[in-house]
Amino acid sequence: MMNKKPDLEREILEAVPHVRRFAFSLTRDATDADDLVQSAIERVLARGVPDDADLKKWMFRVCRNLWIDGLRAKKVRQDAVPELSEAQPETVSSEQVASASIMFARTKDAIAALPDTYREVLTIIAIGGASYKDAAAQLNIPIGTVMSRLGRARAMIADKVGYHD
Repeated sequence: MMNKKPDLEREILEAVPHVRRFAFSLTRDATDADDLVQSAIERVLARGVPDDADLKKWMFRVCRNLWIDGLRAKKVRQDAVPELSEAQPETVSSEQVASASIMFARTKDAIAALPDTYREVLTIIAIGGASYKDAAAQLNIPIGTVMSRLGRARAMIADKVGYHD
């Protein structure tokens, strides 16, 4: 049963910064992240929240589902009309930035290159601050899978960045 809680607006406002960081980790674009968060808020306000659900976790799930729906729609459009050109990301030369900036860029690229399943777990835990248990509940997967994906994500990032203990 969906419930429209009386203090839903307040809870949404408290959850928005967390959901926005998660949306940015998915979209990798601030404007797209804002659009995704707005769509998630609209969906929650229109449809409510299950009685037994934590609003923040529910918003993460709604946000993720909307993002996946958007990816599917984009793929359908791309299959219908092939992309003529792809924009290449800007590269930053080592002469222009300090070594800390280079490491940040490498790490950011390594995270962006992660498969979606690993990046989701990494961002929910590392950026969103969720526990393994909460991440497992948000993604509807076993806690062992969360731990495995997080470990693999960290190993993949270390390999791409060139950091090894």
